Amino acid sequence: MSGLKFDKRELGNLEYSLDREMLATDRRGGYMSTTIVGCNTRKYHGLMVAPIDNSERTYVLLSSLDETLIQHDQAFHLALHRYNGVYEPRGHKYITDFEYTPTPTITYRVGGAVLRKELLWIHKRTQLMIRYTLVDAHSETTLRLRPMLAFRDKHALSKANMEADGRAYAIPCGVKCRLYEGFPWLNMQLNKADNEFIAAPDWYYNIEYHKELARGYEGHEDLLSPGYFEFKIRKGESVVFSAATEAMASEQEITTAYDESLARRTHKIDFLSCLEHSARQFLIRRPDNRTELIAGYPWFGSFARDTFIALPGITLTQNHKEDCLDALDTLVGDMRDGDFAGNGEARVAVDAPLWFFYTLQQLEKHIGTKALWERYGEAMKSILEAYRRGFGEEVCMHDNALIWASAERPLTWMGTIVDGAALTPRRGYDVEVEALWYNAVEYTLALARKCGDKAFVAAWKELPARIKTSFLSKFWLEEEGYLADYVNGDEVNKFIRCNMVVALGLDYTMLDESQRVRALMVIRQHLLTPRGLRTLSPRNPLYKSNYNEDQRSQDLASRNGSAWIWPLMLYVNACFAISGERYYDEAQQLLDAFDDELQAKCVGSISERFEGDPPYNPRGSVSHATSVAGLLAIHALVEQYAPKRGRKASAKRSTKCAAEADKEVKKTRKCVRKSAKK
Repeated sequence: MSGLKFDKRELGNLEYSLDREMLATDRRGGYMSTTIVGCNTRKYHGLMVAPIDNSERTYVLLSSLDETLIQHDQAFHLALHRYNGVYEPRGHKYITDFEYTPTPTITYRVGGAVLRKELLWIHKRTQLMIRYTLVDAHSETTLRLRPMLAFRDKHALSKANMEADGRAYAIPCGVKCRLYEGFPWLNMQLNKADNEFIAAPDWYYNIEYHKELARGYEGHEDLLSPGYFEFKIRKGESVVFSAATEAMASEQEITTAYDESLARRTHKIDFLSCLEHSARQFLIRRPDNRTELIAGYPWFGSFARDTFIALPGITLTQNHKEDCLDALDTLVGDMRDGDFAGNGEARVAVDAPLWFFYTLQQLEKHIGTKALWERYGEAMKSILEAYRRGFGEEVCMHDNALIWASAERPLTWMGTIVDGAALTPRRGYDVEVEALWYNAVEYTLALARKCGDKAFVAAWKELPARIKTSFLSKFWLEEEGYLADYVNGDEVNKFIRCNMVVALGLDYTMLDESQRVRALMVIRQHLLTPRGLRTLSPRNPLYKSNYNEDQRSQDLASRNGSAWIWPLMLYVNACFAISGERYYDEAQQLLDAFDDELQAKCVGSISERFEGDPPYNPRGSVSHATSVAGLLAIHALVEQYAPKRGRKASAKRSTKCAAEADKEVKKTRKCVRKSAKK
């Protein structure tokens, strides 16, 4: 699979470039995100978006940094903003190249001058560093850098006001600013002694974020600039700008920090390395030692359901078992009476605690049965006891051994709210909930038997047969050959939805092989697309596939036609379980189909979902954990079931990629040594 390639001729085409976003995270809750030409199109974009305390709330501190290149007293503005539908300045016309690896790099050409900008978001620090290199110039050149500050919640917008403090206070190598009390200081510094900061606080009004307007939200913001840096730059010279909540002590410290951080960056040279890099961006370690998984960028936080679905693909496919353990320990540490906290409660998300067992099934392969049981056995048993005991009338186990879920608010993953009402209420017995419940009970019993927990086995051994009997009698549609979506009293909902794949793709299934084959054939016919499984069959009158940009249209389609990747992961697993190596070629083709998506929306990552019909446009969050995890899980399955000749070829490709990556790392380190000598 190929690496990232951008059409240099199209970089000046805003229709092309503004639809491609880049993302970098600090692994502690903060991120940098904008388009590949540096124009913010969302209120969630910014060069420094970070939490300012231990909560999940995240704030846009530095929205952008506007560059102006000056030669012969003529100013060339390299920035790009939109005001009421008009782009001004239009710095994109000077862009000649964009590269993503090892760090996002934009190259500008202004007459005979060539300026390279390398953006580096520092891991484990709230710090952005940008290195400007004047690659070529034939006359004296001055560079001006104007920071544009927001200091607001990422879900809000900044408006001009009298309370904002636009002053800049001198510190070594630069200045510090803080618009409002309660925020940290933003320290902006340069590794160049002869720079000057000209204090000229001013508001820039009505900067427009057209992606927000298209979604039906407010999309105009006022940003405050405290002034600008200005300095001479010689041909071949590099100058590093640093913005951080902790000040750097000297010019040399700024230079060293940039060089050392750049040298540690991995090179995203192919499909797999891009996915693995993207996966690492979702896992964050907060200052209070909590390890969490962000569901998606730029607007989602941490959700237990998404964490359990995505965690194996995000961590274990790269053998990062400690990260997986830390994330699980964080969630288990919040458990009370057999239930997770917050959005992981069964009363809020009926299936979330049951996905915990899916994660453990993958983890067992990495740490062993005994270690898993010792660490999580009590949590597993307490969760099952809680479901059997019930969480009130809304969520409880009925006498038929199935889990009932019915509340005013929707409790399944399909519970999108549109116009104040649940789009797909699905009250009653839900197919994926029963499948997860059966899998959880069977898996816990299997571990208990291996580890000698006779009391648990004696108390629970009769339950799986009861669950299976009730499930098949209520959900299996013999004439149609697939599973009902949900059952509520006398109502049997026969909508063909991707939810049934959960009953096929888990380790413990209640269906025999004939039933699984028939159900997979229905899924293949109605739901399978090159971008995942549709949430609803196109033959259903409620089906919606291609939709408008506004949030309401997207919500209507998200659970009634959009294609998702995480169900595809379970579909592929079920197909391999039935067909073995015979399914290898088809699975590889499904994986290959996503190659171009790495540069379609968020560079190097995968969107939350896709339209259900061609051209399968990406929708939702531009970088989503379950999507990236799903593809990594599918890749692991493809590697596992590859024919012997395929395994050799794959190993050869991996060796070649590793060699290329090693070569790039050595090259970068060589450049760092040269820079240090200078």
